[in-house]
Amino acid sequence: MTDIRSLLERRILILDGAMATMIQRLNLSEEDYRGTRFASHGSSLKGNNDLLVLTQPDAIRSIHTAYLEAGSDIVETNTFNSTSIAQADYALEHVVRELNREAARLAREAADAMTAQTPTKPRFVAGAMGPMNKSLSLSPDVNDPGFRAATFAQVRDAYKEQIIGLVEGGVDLLLIETIFDTLNAKAAIKAIAELSAGGETDLERSVQERLRDMPIMISGTITDLSGRTLSGQTPEAFWISLQHTPNLLSFGLNCALGSAMMRPYIEDVSNVATAFVSLYPNAGLPNTMGGYDETPEYMAEQALAYAQAGFLNIVGGCCGTTPDHIRAMADAVHTIAPRRIPERPAYMRLSGLEPLEMRPETNFVNVGERTNVTGSRAFAKLILNDDYEKAVDIARQQVENGAQIIDINMDEGMLDGEKAMQTFINLIASEPDIARVPFMVDSSKWSVLEAGLACMQGKGIVNSLSLKDGEEEFKRRATICRDFGAAVIIMAFDEQGQADTFERRIEICERAYRILTQDVGLPAQDIVFDPNILTVATGMDCLLYTSDAADE
Repeated sequence: MTDIRSLLERRILILDGAMATMIQRLNLSEEDYRGTRFASHGSSLKGNNDLLVLTQPDAIRSIHTAYLEAGSDIVETNTFNSTSIAQADYALEHVVRELNREAARLAREAADAMTAQTPTKPRFVAGAMGPMNKSLSLSPDVNDPGFRAATFAQVRDAYKEQIIGLVEGGVDLLLIETIFDTLNAKAAIKAIAELSAGGETDLERSVQERLRDMPIMISGTITDLSGRTLSGQTPEAFWISLQHTPNLLSFGLNCALGSAMMRPYIEDVSNVATAFVSLYPNAGLPNTMGGYDETPEYMAEQALAYAQAGFLNIVGGCCGTTPDHIRAMADAVHTIAPRRIPERPAYMRLSGLEPLEMRPETNFVNVGERTNVTGSRAFAKLILNDDYEKAVDIARQQVENGAQIIDINMDEGMLDGEKAMQTFINLIASEPDIARVPFMVDSSKWSVLEAGLACMQGKGIVNSLSLKDGEEEFKRRATICRDFGAAVIIMAFDEQGQADTFERRIEICERAYRILTQDVGLPAQDIVFDPNILTVATGMDCLLYTSDAADE
């Protein structure tokens, strides 16, 4: 198989267009969706486009072929809703793995047939992984902002099942697309990371080898002209939250807006992403009849302008686009050089709904400590009394008063720390004026830290890790932090206890740094050391080193 990365360095690649738009043209009936196999199924199935890979496979294969003939280098599997969570609407959770496997097989057949006709132009199959119909960052109940319709573990496991089927069917890439909630995407990335590491069952381990080096494409959706995702993130904050994705091939935007409306947002992504950039917009906004009005010629003009501006490596179409749109865009950009990936300094970059970058000239970074039950009696009293509404007000005051990061600690003997951490983060995640800053989850108990990680859509900080429970446990916990994309604070503890001399502090921090960067693969800029120097401003005796005394 030709390396797709080397192709992307030479030319702009073409993604396919809308599968649903082409399916709608077929005017299929309920009976067509059911086929013979699901004729007596108890739920209505019309509109479940993913099921057609089982009941109308020739139709789906022909759509793939039409896009390939129009010039697509990459075709997506018909699996946007092929997860147990999404298929629960049709009572078809039991066929999810088969849906993904057969969808991948159909796309693979079409791509391989086209490659055989034109061997100098290889074609690729991307396993499409949609955002699901349940959000991990947004409550479906306006009266209960802390409620979530699914847990992180449920979403992660649903993606695992989908990934296994896609890999079994022969995809070349995985495409996590139309992301409106970054935390859902994090669950998909966590699923990939865990399966790549081997999984827990024979079935999960069966895909490990292929998945370990499989390129991953990420594509989010800006929902309106505010320039943010539905869950509130800016394009740069979205990038920072997901840049830890293993084997990240491309990062970009799709859906929601028409091609001309995408310019400021794809420019933002192009400026910050150190991966290839993709764009596949809708053919305009839906008209009063639910159709899309942007013509192939109009979309081709926009694609050409973006390519000439140096924004693109991959371009295609989303809702409303057809093979005619893809052909026009392919013709428009085929002589334009692809975007060059920028080099960016290795600074620590965190995010809530908005980005926070630590640069050399950055002064003190203010961490709001009042949302810490061990550091604030007032906050602890509110949490213990289950008065989360007023506790949220304290977080708001912290941000209003200049906190750039919010530290959240629930280490109190009378609390269920995991539940309190999840409840509080879910609540403040629903408050844009608070959630715009990154969160620091703070606990001496690992299970509380992990519970907090599973609630943060942004890139936060884990406070803290140490070697006191041994090197293997340190690696395990650090790997989980890496898989969530979190930065870490490392305490100067090891198996022998807290560092109490200069030499011991250096020894422990050096050892932790080596393990984190060489064994775990955590970026060096995401590591903060706390060498347990607590005496300044406490009234205790301390030795203050100055530049004049540096050699003494």
